[in-house]
Amino acid sequence: MSWLWAIVVGLVLGILARGLLPGRQNIPLWLTAIFGILGGILGNAVAGWIGVEDTRGIDWIRHILQLAGAVLIVALGTPLYASIRGQGRRTA
Repeated sequence: MSWLWAIVVGLVLGILARGLLPGRQNIPLWLTAIFGILGGILGNAVAGWIGVEDTRGIDWIRHILQLAGAVLIVALGTPLYASIRGQGRRTA
């Protein structure tokens, strides 16, 4: 069940990250979910490093760090995916 939860949360984080970034990100939905999962993992790691991984009530700081991690991964991963797919630079 935890894998299913990670996929759902990763998809939500990835979609939110894509919405926060300017411009259009030409990545498929499956890659959005993977980038969101990786961003969530990164955010959880940072929350652990600064000591806020588990607080009373809603862990707002951890969730913000997860979203920030997803934004970072989507921002870095989108041009990488485009260059792998051959859509990087188009010349006339």
